[in-house]
Amino acid sequence: MLRSAFRNTSRLRLLPAVLLALAAASAQAQTAAPPAPKPVIASGTVPDEATKAAVVARLRELYGAERVVDRIEVDANVVAPPNWRRHVTTMLTPSLQQVSGGRVDISGNSVRIAGEVANEAQRQQVVSDMVTALNNPTYGFTNALRSGGAKQKVLDAALANRIIEFESGSATLTPRGQAILDEMAAAMRQIGNARVLIVGHTDAVGRREANIELSMARAMAVRAYLERQGISPGNLSVQGLGPDQPVADNATPEGRARNRRIEFRVL
Repeated sequence: MLRSAFRNTSRLRLLPAVLLALAAASAQAQTAAPPAPKPVIASGTVPDEATKAAVVARLRELYGAERVVDRIEVDANVVAPPNWRRHVTTMLTPSLQQVSGGRVDISGNSVRIAGEVANEAQRQQVVSDMVTALNNPTYGFTNALRSGGAKQKVLDAALANRIIEFESGSATLTPRGQAILDEMAAAMRQIGNARVLIVGHTDAVGRREANIELSMARAMAVRAYLERQGISPGNLSVQGLGPDQPVADNATPEGRARNRRIEFRVL
């Protein structure tokens, strides 16, 4: 029955657990033995042994051989899209390790990813990495990831997908940007002494090195403003990633505007 259901398609199911989340859990209980890593289970039906071997090898590369449970079946009657083996292994990117309790369904050229990540930025980034790595417009992606963590949700709700604005080409906050940061400061007071990483991002216009410097300068400007609002400097750290983690297409003005952003991550 299973093979009949997937006879005309190729399907891979993954149940990944984020390694970083496991490390955080074990660090909080220093006297207890660390929990065993959760398995990554691969199942479904693929057209040949070479595809099965390539998928399993890629998963072992990402998660370690001891965590990967291979339940993939081979059925020569399955019809795969062109270059399906290469496309599947290409879209299994390292950012999948950020997904906890997750599931990736690749059915032909239809991809659906679900599970939990730490924040909204990660939710967008995981799929963005997969789409960028694949670079094939014939594949459709459904993002069913959820952003988790009570403290992170407080910050995400305060930012509400708004862009903290700066003067063009500089690290000088605009009045609108300052007004949003006033709300972010209130949210940070609400979550107490949680440590927050402030990440600066830019679009891809201009030299990468200059954009990384600008993104770092903007993150530092945000930190300085929040400190003036009474947020403890010890709770704030900064990072500048320049154009390296876009969440939208840099080919359009709208996409570039979305990529010029400040991200807040609860650590």
